[in-house]
Amino acid sequence: MTDFARLLAPDQGEPAASIHLVPASGFDAFLTGLSEVGRTAVAAAGFRARADSAVFLPGGNGLDWSLAVGLGDADAPGRWALAAAAAALPEGRYRLAGSAPAPLAATALHGWLMAQHDFARYKKPEHPRGARQLLVSDVTAIPPALAEADAAATARDLVNTPAEDLGPGEVEAAVRAFAETTGGRVTVVSGEALLEQNFPAIHAVGRASPRRPRIITMDWGEPGHPLVALVGKGICFDTGGLNLKPGSSMALMKKDMGGAAMALALAKLVIARKLKLRLKLVIATADNAVSGDAIRPGDVISTRKGLSIEIGNTDAEGRLVLADALALAGEAKPDLMLDFATLTGAARVALGPDLPVMFANDEPLAADLLAGGTSADDPLWRLPLWQPYRRLFRSDIAEMNNSGEGGFAGAIVGALFLERFVPSGVPWAHFDLYAWNPTARPGRPKGGAAMTLFACLDLLERRAP
Repeated sequence: MTDFARLLAPDQGEPAASIHLVPASGFDAFLTGLSEVGRTAVAAAGFRARADSAVFLPGGNGLDWSLAVGLGDADAPGRWALAAAAAALPEGRYRLAGSAPAPLAATALHGWLMAQHDFARYKKPEHPRGARQLLVSDVTAIPPALAEADAAATARDLVNTPAEDLGPGEVEAAVRAFAETTGGRVTVVSGEALLEQNFPAIHAVGRASPRRPRIITMDWGEPGHPLVALVGKGICFDTGGLNLKPGSSMALMKKDMGGAAMALALAKLVIARKLKLRLKLVIATADNAVSGDAIRPGDVISTRKGLSIEIGNTDAEGRLVLADALALAGEAKPDLMLDFATLTGAARVALGPDLPVMFANDEPLAADLLAGGTSADDPLWRLPLWQPYRRLFRSDIAEMNNSGEGGFAGAIVGALFLERFVPSGVPWAHFDLYAWNPTARPGRPKGGAAMTLFACLDLLERRAP
């Protein structure tokens, strides 16, 4: 894990190179204030203060230099405002120029930190650089920024790890290692014990793999505090089962445990913030594999809640494991339930890779989440739980089918399916996310991506007593 702590330090006036944050609206004024040499450098680089752009500015004596970073249409630094700077700069010590907004919020520090995070388990950086340290005038912003970076890096690293090295057992190990440092209490049910303890849907999905499926629960917090259930889909590799995915669709399926990674990362943030909440982290983890024992299209399986499900498509397995996980979480009578899943391709067709879909059964909860996404620069987009679409997953022989008819409204059908396993009266939100950056941008390399964490953290900070 990257040592983020050495990348931020209190500003005590020591020598440091300057970073200028330039919004597009202030570009002309910025240009006017430069020397002729500086304007020449800007022109040569084609710098126009676009987001994620940067240009080096020579000093008047030929020795001093600084960096200008574009903010684009934003007037204040967002979450990724400093990522281009950290990506461009050499090893050294830096501070924001005096005209920059101060104090700098932890939100903007995030990009500085994540631009220096590398997933180096299998391949070392080709051109390693030393730490780029930012001097921060508001020292209270440093601890939350470090916690957010640690949580985001946890999510990224888990998603990036190939299924060969991250199966259900390794997911369990990650939760246990986290619990040991925080005082969490872990319970695991795996293999045939899933049938004995009434988790039949998780068992059905994972029984074809030699790596035992399991449900992992971690409880944390003090009695009397509001209980928040965080539920994550942890399919470590998804072949599609007997409804086998084509190779192009299977290539990224190591990331199908992205929901579990987000749930664990959010738990880390809640505990790091010392919020007065109780947590119940529930992760359903399995491989969706192919063997003679795999579930078949047309099979009917049971669930912890007792509802029977006809298998219309073995590649709609995430909602099956979440059915048992949501039912278990609901038995604790939580004050709030959030689930995270890389559930449907339909959500990506609708909103693309950057924007997670959010569903909620409670209007104040939905409003708070959308507001949190805006204030934390972690955007969400709400889709409706359109109840008439329940007809799309009806079955002639079971109480429901795991695959919608006709291929319409796939993300909504998936969310409505999950809603059947949420206890009545419990505020619940479901996040259908991609957990992956398909293209690299400053601070956001191609690979695993932390999504929804900071919008949800904002919500929980507002609601904690």
